[in-house]
Amino acid sequence: MTVQKVAVVTGASSGIGAATARGLAAAGYRVALVARRADRLEALAKEIGDAASVHVVDVTDRAAVDAFAASLDRVDVLVDNAGGAFGADPVGTADPADWQRMYEVNVLGVLHVTQALLPALRASGDGVILILSSTAALATYEGGGGYVAAKMGAHAIAGTLRLELVGEPIRVIEIAPGMVRTDEFALTRFGGDAAKAAAVYAGVAEPLTAEDVADTIVWSVTRPPHVNIDLLVVRPRAQAANHKVHRA
Repeated sequence: MTVQKVAVVTGASSGIGAATARGLAAAGYRVALVARRADRLEALAKEIGDAASVHVVDVTDRAAVDAFAASLDRVDVLVDNAGGAFGADPVGTADPADWQRMYEVNVLGVLHVTQALLPALRASGDGVILILSSTAALATYEGGGGYVAAKMGAHAIAGTLRLELVGEPIRVIEIAPGMVRTDEFALTRFGGDAAKAAAVYAGVAEPLTAEDVADTIVWSVTRPPHVNIDLLVVRPRAQAANHKVHRA
């Protein structure tokens, strides 16, 4: 009898996380949905069906993460997706509280969940840790200092883990998306200012969607065990770099 593999997806209540959970369930995984918003998770679990389980966890709360990890019977895949951007002010005037929030979720959140689940991933015999960073992890841009610093931290975790785990049955994958239009990312970044959020995508006919990134994640995770996708950058055709976007 084949045992169904388990994938943990953090930040599963919306956007890329929700799309990834759908994709992994369709690929045959049992999916543990992790986020703070119970209502969103319950709705997604109802949509996915028996393959989904709901876990209301704040990834910045280490005690909650440890309790969640202890509740699982196995883990084969971890998608460290929970993250976010808060503010877009220059370094000189940015609110340090925004930077702290970004560091806590994008860096320490990844650290907490990865550390807590590493023993189970190792025990699976074919574990996958996938860290969702950003093209912000690879190049700076004006107004992005705090987010860039946080995502560079996530990028550093991925690269360091890959070195430290070489020879063990665990792959470490990093996916770095460029411009993705989701319901919440830009709106959250600009404190709910819909006009500023819309301006990010102004004139760009086809930015990436959550489903585009989820497809990339599912493809990377489902490669044969000996194939590791170290770092995959995915952008819309209209974006050549963080600062270079074709707008009609």
